[in-house]
Amino acid sequence: MSETVIIGAGPAGLTAAYELARLGIKSVVLEADDQVGGLARTVEYRGYRFDIGGHRFFSKVPAINDLWQEILGEEFLERPRLSRIYYQDRFFDYPLKPLNALAGLGPAEAMMVALSYAKARLFPGEEERSFEQWVSNRFGHRLYQTFFKTYTEKVWGIPCSEISADWAAQRIKNLSLNEALRNAFFRNGRSNDGRVITSLIEAFHYPRLGPGMMWERCEELIRERGACTMRGVRVEKILHRRGRVECVHGRTASGERVELSADNVISTMALGSLIRALDPAPPVEVLEAARGLRYRDFLTVVLIVNRESVFPDNWIYIHSPAVSVGRVQNYKNWSSDMVPDARRTSLGLEYFVWDADDIWNWPDSRLIDLGIQEAARIGLIAPDEVEDGTALRMRKAYPIYEHGYAERLALVRGYLETITNLQTIGRNGLHRYNNQDHSMLTGMYAARNIAGERLDVWSVNTDADYHEEQKTAAVSSPGVGAVPLPYSRGTEGDRLVPVGMLPEKPLALPRVVIETVFAKLDPVAMGVALGVVSGLGLFLATVILLLKGGPRVGPNLSLLSNYFIGFKVTWAGALLGLIEAGIAGFMLGFGLAWLRNLCLAVYARLLRRQVQAEEDRHFLDEV
Repeated sequence: MSETVIIGAGPAGLTAAYELARLGIKSVVLEADDQVGGLARTVEYRGYRFDIGGHRFFSKVPAINDLWQEILGEEFLERPRLSRIYYQDRFFDYPLKPLNALAGLGPAEAMMVALSYAKARLFPGEEERSFEQWVSNRFGHRLYQTFFKTYTEKVWGIPCSEISADWAAQRIKNLSLNEALRNAFFRNGRSNDGRVITSLIEAFHYPRLGPGMMWERCEELIRERGACTMRGVRVEKILHRRGRVECVHGRTASGERVELSADNVISTMALGSLIRALDPAPPVEVLEAARGLRYRDFLTVVLIVNRESVFPDNWIYIHSPAVSVGRVQNYKNWSSDMVPDARRTSLGLEYFVWDADDIWNWPDSRLIDLGIQEAARIGLIAPDEVEDGTALRMRKAYPIYEHGYAERLALVRGYLETITNLQTIGRNGLHRYNNQDHSMLTGMYAARNIAGERLDVWSVNTDADYHEEQKTAAVSSPGVGAVPLPYSRGTEGDRLVPVGMLPEKPLALPRVVIETVFAKLDPVAMGVALGVVSGLGLFLATVILLLKGGPRVGPNLSLLSNYFIGFKVTWAGALLGLIEAGIAGFMLGFGLAWLRNLCLAVYARLLRRQVQAEEDRHFLDEV
């Protein structure tokens, strides 16, 4: 039997070990920390348990859902989702609810948001290189500034104009203002074609004692099947020769050296660390490229609050620039067993930082004081309610998608592919902001490859929508079910081509080009935008005239009574005009968008016929 060395005992590494054990292949897992789970670990402090970032267990991949159930069984709970956004001293429901958002923003700001959205849909920007451009094109610049900019820049520490659009395409894919509005009214968390929108799901699974419970149990299971996990071993050197890794060297916290020969290596290390560990060293340009792949670090301040219930949410996004905290977790609302005393609550204030920042080196007492001040500033607690607290720091939590990262990543990946028995998986191993289920799927793929299959680990969770929303081929998974394979085999026999990337037939090209250049308008969202503008516009115009007063109020505006039944320049008429003009605006916007989309479809059909006619003319040239 061959032996595989797996570097890292997070979700990706442990899933790879679990799958290898199922396939009868021995493995040893090296983990630098004294605890398994990576970012999905659960940390305990005086009986209080807390996550590093909060981990929802939700996946569109059946094999991953089955694997979670297989590992934990009845300890795997289903939990309702409740989250809100804190912005301008107000709390907004998220996913959004129209009346709640309108009340929070006010009629004037709501009108500006609607106008901005209408402008973005009618006159979209031609370029989408940055996160700012990507979001503004889909939601309007005003909504981007309101609900995207501040929080996103807190998370990444760089301006949104410097964040690549790739990140938005991966993390917010399938969600549009149209889908958000549909969900707000119908509350089903699905798009109009039936696809689940991850950002809008209202329930998820969660281990009773936190995500670390899943991975500690997984470690037990792989140990029972002959695999070995070595905690506290940091990999320092990976010896390779003639395109193959031969040996992995590590060192324990006490300084003891560990040396393992390996037939195969699966690594979840950050790519920069992996490249530096290779011996002999890669070319200078590869080292430079790896050094340029940056990560955002993460810091959690945990407060023990002497109150049975602080707020009902699982978590709250903090969009206010008045405080540094980016998100607040309420661990008790994820699972009541996360706290040892039901009379108290534990909160996690999350800060997205660089390890070079001063705050990173602050003592825990100072961090706890900061957390108390900011939680009180938001209005969540009173300072004297906090009885205790602690802080946790996690390096390299979020791979950064800044401009130029794709070119650097391609150079690093190209070099690593020359080492035939080395695979990289997981969030840091692929420098991709994967969710837990995607990281697990990369581990499953890597294990299958060692067993003789040829799966593209790098294809998991790429920007093209193929493995979650489209019908895919499947391969049976012993004891778990089918693992969807998001690829088809090319005619050359060895290239795995992601499904959905290219049109099936050349004749589909005009439609693809037209739909890319002239994006369809969302009739519902366009109708809502024009409805809000029309209704609020008439309402405000009527109110202004009423406040202005005079012997005869609004003679010209009163002419609208010819179109809106019962409308008059009165206070009651203002409310009636708001409703009628809103309905008329919605119908107009919906109709215009539908008509434009119809014309676009007709135009595409005509182009396809022209292409067909042109091909028929040159048919003999192909014989």
